[in-house]
Amino acid sequence: MHLVTSLEIVSDAVDEVNKLKGIGADKAWDASAEFDANKDKTGFRKYEEACGRVKNFYREQHEKQTVEFNLRVREKFKKTVRAKMGIWEAMEKLNTLVDDSDPDTSVSQIEHLLQTAEAIRRDGKPEWMQVAGLVHDLGKLLHLFGSEGQWDVVGDTFIVGCKFSDKIIYPETFSANPDSDDPVYSTEYGVYSPQCGLDNVMLSWGHDEYLYHVMKNQSTLPEDALYMIRYHSFYPWHRENAYQHLTNASDERALVAVRAFNPYDLYSKSDEPVDPEALKPYYLGLIAKFFPDVIEW
Repeated sequence: MHLVTSLEIVSDAVDEVNKLKGIGADKAWDASAEFDANKDKTGFRKYEEACGRVKNFYREQHEKQTVEFNLRVREKFKKTVRAKMGIWEAMEKLNTLVDDSDPDTSVSQIEHLLQTAEAIRRDGKPEWMQVAGLVHDLGKLLHLFGSEGQWDVVGDTFIVGCKFSDKIIYPETFSANPDSDDPVYSTEYGVYSPQCGLDNVMLSWGHDEYLYHVMKNQSTLPEDALYMIRYHSFYPWHRENAYQHLTNASDERALVAVRAFNPYDLYSKSDEPVDPEALKPYYLGLIAKFFPDVIEW
């Protein structure tokens, strides 16, 4: 084999690796979002003005997300394969769900996923980040797989096993949660130690945590994409700076990733409607780069 040919092969291989890592993309993945520069953001996450549906959802979620429940549902997750299907099929299946926790949009789930991915794409972010936007809410399939209700699928996430943060939406509703009176779980550190890191705490079970475990084992998405998926609903942390007594230096990269992703998830909800069939060929191409044909859900 000629030296030039060998170098070309190596160069092509390096290009492919760099593409997966987001190196050499038009815009750095963690550069500030541009698509939302002219948007009025004051109308988003207005939970004090939310309808009864949203308030009732969070009341139930805060009452039922206990340590005991979270331990039990995680054990069940390890033992159960709920369905087998590809990413696009999963997106279409999810389209029957209306998220009771979301005060910002009533568009279909597949439209929200595509709006998020398209906003990331318009800003010139790498393919892996576009894919993270495309799949980030697919964990909501849990609701179609026999969850106990939307309260253990959607909504903002928080840490269980220690005192509930007053930075969580509607913090007063935790009074009905039995962990609020537990002699250990109601303390500042609970079952955790100072600066133990997010990998060593238990987040309230829902679509973020579920999808993270599915994607970690069945995709080639880079770590930053997995951070975006796992923590995108963890608003008390990435928006309100809660839990500083539990996080550590290793969580800083995750925080950068989630904050880079959040504008696309949140502010794309006011974008123009999208046509899933028109966008399908492009995103099927991306899906093939990061996922097998069939995923075990």
